[in-house]
Amino acid sequence: MGNAADSNEITRQYFDSILLETRYLDADLPSTDLTLYQEHFATPIMTAALSHLHGICEGAMTEIAKGAHLAGAVHWVGMGEDDELEDILATGARTVKIIKPHADDSVIFHKIEHAIAHHAFAVGMDIDHCFNGNGGYDNVYGLPMHSKSTKEIAAYAKAASVPFIIKGVLSAQDAMKCIEAGARGIVVSHHHGIMNYAVPPLMILPDIVKAVDGQIPIFVDCGIASGMDVFKALALGATAVCVGRELMEPLKEGNVGVTRRINAMNLELMSCMARTGAHSLSDIDPSVIHYRNFL
Repeated sequence: MGNAADSNEITRQYFDSILLETRYLDADLPSTDLTLYQEHFATPIMTAALSHLHGICEGAMTEIAKGAHLAGAVHWVGMGEDDELEDILATGARTVKIIKPHADDSVIFHKIEHAIAHHAFAVGMDIDHCFNGNGGYDNVYGLPMHSKSTKEIAAYAKAASVPFIIKGVLSAQDAMKCIEAGARGIVVSHHHGIMNYAVPPLMILPDIVKAVDGQIPIFVDCGIASGMDVFKALALGATAVCVGRELMEPLKEGNVGVTRRINAMNLELMSCMARTGAHSLSDIDPSVIHYRNFL
């Protein structure tokens, strides 16, 4: 038996509780083209904001970026040194740099400035890494973290000349505070189960979509392992999704493996779209969603 408190297991169960109806009449071959912040991409499947991918393959952090770029996908990256980010951005991948909630504001502003100077697509903050499991402030690889106020987030967003995105949103309340602070996107995520019994991202997603009301893009993270999972997230209102652990085994082959897996998931997404009558991403209809008895 699994751990009933494990947010990742709960999230998987929720994904699998979602069923789809089909709509074949007047259906046609679909397109997964995505326009995001006025740039065009081949797929709504993006890499997750991963860090420290050492030992998977040589140069893993740049290889996953290359793989995303070759698949026509947005690439995200988490912690890392400045020179590593420069190598990643040199691949041509349109990269979102996610910064931890460092206690030292000067670290945050430096990382924002550095990422933009080297042509990051967007920057943002991972707000759910501020606390440790004992109710204190977190310390990540020796770096002290701290919780952030809406006012502080507004200062970071103002400092960025590119879109500023908040990762770790799991409530409509936080989503509205992000908009108030000037964020131009949010990632609905529980950070791969950073807290037990966290609500599955897709369960809370409709509430967040309703609250945001189209003002900013909404991305979804955590447990997405197939094109079917991607479709379910998009049907419930996500603009695009982030995929992390599903790319780890393919990454052993380098960028070729990453590109292959993103493309395969995108074909699965296209199959779902074709069978539900969606010609484009904007046609994906939440009314095709049905649920098993989950609770």
